[in-house]
Amino acid sequence: MIKLFAIPAHDRRLIPEGRLSGPMPWVIAIMIFLTVLAAGAGLAMTRAMGDVSDQLASRATVQIIEANPQIRGDQAAAAAQRLRAMPLVDEVRVLPPEEIEALIEPWLGSRDLAGDIPLPALIDLKLVRAGSESDYSALRSALAPVAPDARVEPSSGYIAPVISLVRSFQWIAFGLVALLALATGAAVIISARSALNTHSETIAVVHLLGGTDQQISRLFQRRIALDALLGGLIGLVGGAAIIWLIGTQLTALGSGLVESVGLDWWSWLIIAAIPILGMFLAMITARWTVIGALTKIL
Repeated sequence: MIKLFAIPAHDRRLIPEGRLSGPMPWVIAIMIFLTVLAAGAGLAMTRAMGDVSDQLASRATVQIIEANPQIRGDQAAAAAQRLRAMPLVDEVRVLPPEEIEALIEPWLGSRDLAGDIPLPALIDLKLVRAGSESDYSALRSALAPVAPDARVEPSSGYIAPVISLVRSFQWIAFGLVALLALATGAAVIISARSALNTHSETIAVVHLLGGTDQQISRLFQRRIALDALLGGLIGLVGGAAIIWLIGTQLTALGSGLVESVGLDWWSWLIIAAIPILGMFLAMITARWTVIGALTKIL
């Protein structure tokens, strides 16, 4: 790497390096910009899934489905008392009827639902650890004598379809990163071949003076690496600004799952490394392209 950028000035003048004068830096900037956005989306969804899964792994819901409101209320009170006495349970909260009506209002309207249909009693549980199937079986067994109509369900089951959808989007985002990497490599190949054709007479003279393929390839590597790094930094700044703007808007929404869609410090480190990785990809691709072309020509 040090040898690559320590080429003498008189050798570098063999292949002029005009910063931002050609299309290569701008093509790389666009590719890195899109890569940063795709990688940011994938990393944000990875964090969101982890946070939501961790939060819901230790939570459960008890439903008491009974048409008679008196029996339903008695069973809910008895179930809550039994649950508070269990070492597995950390917190117990019985949802009031008006909160249950607010939960189903978007689907059934805002009229007085309790008088029209029997609403189940709901108890929100927070466990001391992530619940296993045996833990939920123990909860059901403990509630059976005092609340035979109780159903214990892990909270993660209610959001499982959403998690599956987010995971699909995550793989799509990382797939786009891979496709953009391939597109960047293809752009470097086209640029390297174009530079070879442009400087074919200079290459022939360098060979006549005793220059080797390795020396010539280093010149092209350096030029393409600098173009890729400069374009990558431009794309990084643009992509990071877009991610920050979207993140602030999502945070303002105040929704639990949406608030989890953010980036932590190690995600930002990965994003910051994208221009460096793009530069190495461009260097390797340029080297293979130039060496291969020179081998066929000479």
